[in-house]
Amino acid sequence: MKKRLLIATGGGDCPGLNAVIRAIVKRASQEHDWEILGSIDAFDGVLWDPMGLVELTPEKVAGIHVKGGTILGTTNKGGPFAWPVKDAEGNWTTVDRGQDFIDRLRYQNIDAVINIGGDGSQRISQQLFEMGCPVIGIPKTIDNDLSDTDFTFGFQTAVDAATDAMDKLVTTAASHHRVLILEVMGRYAGWIALHAAIAGGAEVCLIPEIPYNIDKIIKTINERLDNRGRGFANIVIAEGACPIDKGMVYSDNDTPGAMKIKLGGAGLRLSEELREAGCPIEIRETILGHLQRGGTPNAFDRILASQFGVKAFELVLEKKWGHMVSYRHPNIEAVLISDAIKDYNLVNPEGTLIRTARGLGISLGD
Repeated sequence: MKKRLLIATGGGDCPGLNAVIRAIVKRASQEHDWEILGSIDAFDGVLWDPMGLVELTPEKVAGIHVKGGTILGTTNKGGPFAWPVKDAEGNWTTVDRGQDFIDRLRYQNIDAVINIGGDGSQRISQQLFEMGCPVIGIPKTIDNDLSDTDFTFGFQTAVDAATDAMDKLVTTAASHHRVLILEVMGRYAGWIALHAAIAGGAEVCLIPEIPYNIDKIIKTINERLDNRGRGFANIVIAEGACPIDKGMVYSDNDTPGAMKIKLGGAGLRLSEELREAGCPIEIRETILGHLQRGGTPNAFDRILASQFGVKAFELVLEKKWGHMVSYRHPNIEAVLISDAIKDYNLVNPEGTLIRTARGLGISLGD
């Protein structure tokens, strides 16, 4: 009887997910005694009635490594420990279905689980592991905010998208003598913003790790203008960036099982602050949004995702449950999931990349 492996892709989609799925399936096919299943929409497929499970064969995953998104679908709502249900009064609440999830895995004779996802997904992995689930984690997030790995796949492609946007905005900013603000994703970490600012030649980069002073930004803009008041400046701002006297911009999220806050609006707030502070030239804003997480993965992310997938299956063979694959240049290693989710991987305000930005004359608003 063949052993059975379940794959799930959870959280936000990102480039490289399909490359991971393909790598796991292709590596497993070399063992000849494994059957690979995929759970539709993260772990929801296991918890549905009837279950949403699909068989994954080398033929079904052929060529998918070049495609964005995930053939299994994904969700960042609910999950085994926060399953949305309506109570008797018709109000939404969540219930813990962790044990039900474990029982369903046993019913399906699942011998191992590979959970591909970011911080939230790996926290679910850790909870399942503590309940006895034979789980391996693979780190995935465009935010690059998981600890104990140099990079997560999806990040480099997101940086490419943000840099491409910067390249386009520079020319229109120069043509119209404007300040152009580009808001990028990242949640509590400024990695995308910082990389895009350096690669794209921004004059200002604002990240959550360094609260900004609006007067410093006005000073940088003024220094860009000639004696006729003509000039331009490009600003990259992370969605979690905030001024020294205020918090992040967010809206409450009442969707059952979803994160309680939804970030967004940092660029628009900055625009208003600049006008109030007397910015002498016109300002325009661009919110890059989900363009950062869609589309074809670049070569780096395809390779990293493929390395992660092969390594994850090898950890299954070694029965190293409770571990997550990790990129520690130049090696692909295994780390404890509990260590990977202990702290966010944030930009070090005294780190090399920040020193590079300052050395290039990029203002960080402080």
